[in-house]
Amino acid sequence: MGNKIAKEPEVVKGVDLKRYMGRWYEIASFPSFFQPKNGENTRATYTLNTDGTVHVLNETWNNGKRNSIQGTAYKANPNSDEAKLKVKFFVPPFLPIIPVIGNYWILYLHEDYQYALIGEPTRKYLWILCRQTHLEDEIYNQLVEKAKEEGYGDVTTKLHKTPQSDPPPE
Repeated sequence: MGNKIAKEPEVVKGVDLKRYMGRWYEIASFPSFFQPKNGENTRATYTLNTDGTVHVLNETWNNGKRNSIQGTAYKANPNSDEAKLKVKFFVPPFLPIIPVIGNYWILYLHEDYQYALIGEPTRKYLWILCRQTHLEDEIYNQLVEKAKEEGYGDVTTKLHKTPQSDPPPE
């Protein structure tokens, strides 16, 4: 039995980007390249631009110090209703600024846009996001199960819960 899964992860269809905008707190992640290992209060704030792209602000706190990175998200295929986005980050401190482009696939989204499961086609990264700083264990476990169904088995064992303070830092 190889662990190669032929089909791509299933994504949500028909996401209303306007409703998806705003702040999301990272509940857990399989650490992304952009994140310090001991980051806390990690969150993302999405703002719709007039041209239909999305401004992305990712923030994390490390030893009390705020780090942030900004980027732009856009639909991989504007004519598709699948929630497959590309996110382009402008990564300092290289000059000229080098964009790093990643995939942002919404694998599961709560009907009221309260929590979401985010992955990408290589299944190397996984995020659980929530509108609140805390997500109930039962829902968390359901999202982990969903990730396993989509072929993220190895990754789910390495998910790292992100410490979030309540109230969150300003």
